[in-house]
Amino acid sequence: MKKILATATMLALMTGSAMAERYVMVTHTQGTDPFWPVVEKGAKDAAAAVGAELEYNFAPSGDMADMARLIESAAATQPDGLIVSLPDADALGGAIKEASDSGIPVITINSGLEAYKEVGALMHVGQPEREAGMAAGERAKAEGATKSLCLNQEAYNTALVDRCEGYFEAMGQELNMIDVSNDVTQIQTRTAAALQSDQEIDSLLAVGPHVCEAAAKAVEEVGAEIYLSCFDMTPGVINLIKDGKVQFTIDQQQYLQGYMPVVVLHLYNTNAGMLPGSNIPSGPGFVDSSNAAEVEKQAGTTR
Repeated sequence: MKKILATATMLALMTGSAMAERYVMVTHTQGTDPFWPVVEKGAKDAAAAVGAELEYNFAPSGDMADMARLIESAAATQPDGLIVSLPDADALGGAIKEASDSGIPVITINSGLEAYKEVGALMHVGQPEREAGMAAGERAKAEGATKSLCLNQEAYNTALVDRCEGYFEAMGQELNMIDVSNDVTQIQTRTAAALQSDQEIDSLLAVGPHVCEAAAKAVEEVGAEIYLSCFDMTPGVINLIKDGKVQFTIDQQQYLQGYMPVVVLHLYNTNAGMLPGSNIPSGPGFVDSSNAAEVEKQAGTTR
């Protein structure tokens, strides 16, 4: 009898395992941006909470064609859902649309708010980037910034361009943006060179946390007085805020960008297509000297 019960238990466990939902996430990081491990953690925590499997992939090359191939490969395995960032709809849209047309539910995250419908995604989780940039620009202008420069580490990424454009729209200035690359040494070098070539620049917007940290070093290297504001959080960015070297950072709560799509896909698959009534905005919010200490422990883990 004990042997029969043990066999039945094992079969039940095997059946349960076979029935587990499986989700695949593909994002556009090269593995150098500290932003994405927090997204990955959110997705894996959510998968554990709902009893699903989560596979996370990215193209280390940063090339959009490589990312599209990852999406195609993921779709070929027929997962229960696909979660993708969408920094370049022209390059990635075909692969995502093909997955959606094959019956795979897709949710876009982070980048791609304006294009998620056209690629067949159910919804988008992330912050409205132009509005976030405008909020940063309004604050910078109100606090005395007059001539600005936006530091963009991914020139192809429409979401980052939206941040810069929104910032300058709020500042009432023409777009002034440079490509600083994702390499922190290059970021510092290119930022320092820009500040030295135009000494009227009194404010910088760094649209990534590693960009923010490298820009702060460039400012120190040049010896300029610069109003530096940023996007996203790391322990280093929090320390810069506490030291008065960064005025604020925009928090888009990237943990939610990983966590919420898994929960939504789980509900969609187990409750006859249940979906929220709208997209889920994960930000923006300001982190500055008034609240940096409160969120410091979360930086790099869940924020």
